[in-house]
Amino acid sequence: MLQGKELILATKAFAKEHRSRSWYVTISTAILLIAAIVGAVATIPLILRIGCSLLATLLLVRMFVIYHDFLHFTILKGSSLAKPIFSFFGMYTLNPPSIWKRSHDHHHKHNSKLHTSSIGSFPIMTKEKFLQVSKSERKLYLFSRHPLTIAAGYFTVFVWGMTLRSLIKNPAKHWDSAVALILHYGIGIGILLGFGWLSFFLGFFLPTFLSSAFGAYLFYAQHNFPTATFFDKEGWSYIGAALESSSHMKMSMPMRWFTGNIGYHHIHHTNARIPFYRLPEVYGEFPEFQQAKTTSLHPKDIHACFQLKLWDPEKGRMISLKEIKEPAGLVQHV
Repeated sequence: MLQGKELILATKAFAKEHRSRSWYVTISTAILLIAAIVGAVATIPLILRIGCSLLATLLLVRMFVIYHDFLHFTILKGSSLAKPIFSFFGMYTLNPPSIWKRSHDHHHKHNSKLHTSSIGSFPIMTKEKFLQVSKSERKLYLFSRHPLTIAAGYFTVFVWGMTLRSLIKNPAKHWDSAVALILHYGIGIGILLGFGWLSFFLGFFLPTFLSSAFGAYLFYAQHNFPTATFFDKEGWSYIGAALESSSHMKMSMPMRWFTGNIGYHHIHHTNARIPFYRLPEVYGEFPEFQQAKTTSLHPKDIHACFQLKLWDPEKGRMISLKEIKEPAGLVQHV
């Protein structure tokens, strides 16, 4: 069984794209996405339009994973054609390249570190710190991890977190956030004025809202699951964070396709240069990855993930608010 750096080095043989396949998955997914959106706004029976809207939701998730691989320089690196395609997609989905890449690269370098894990990810507090901070700080922390906050990821994560906040903090550095907002809502208004409210809802708002919620939950649950481990500065290692703090989210074959194999998240964090379409290949090749910590999209597992609020170093696991014991009942009214 390979461990540590040996395991990372062994995956390098798979960190090579098949250029023609990268183009195929990009173009085919883009065509299917455009067709689904067109179907959602077309003059066809309502049930078919709803079906196209839901299909567009899932295809947005798949296309985002492909975009995510491109920004990791995993696929189509150096392509002058791919760059404008993905830049357009990133801004349309309110994930402008500058802020997404900066925050996501930080996430990969500091995944599961207690002192910096909140950058590019959902914040993590220890039980001790939570009991020390003010009531307002507790409320803000719990709000950021609340199921409704994640379900409203379109507004909380993407409109605010990825675009407005980055634009307000550093407009010169993140000017593409302004472009993203203009492009995104320009397209939405165009659909509204050209095709009406129903087309706006089915062809623009519903797919964007649902895919944002799904994407926000995937990102949350991939690092916030019952057996996830978090580290302080001394105990952290890159491979440890990949295998101990990144889940293998078990999914059906259709969902693996729509999510671009992102469920093999522990492998992705071991080596982000492995193309998403080769992750199952790596999983089958290495027994080390087959023993990963798991979660799933089963309602029971979703509920379990949402119950997790704080890291308890003494228990060595995430705990719920109900598990906190303190004098004077300070948590009862949070």
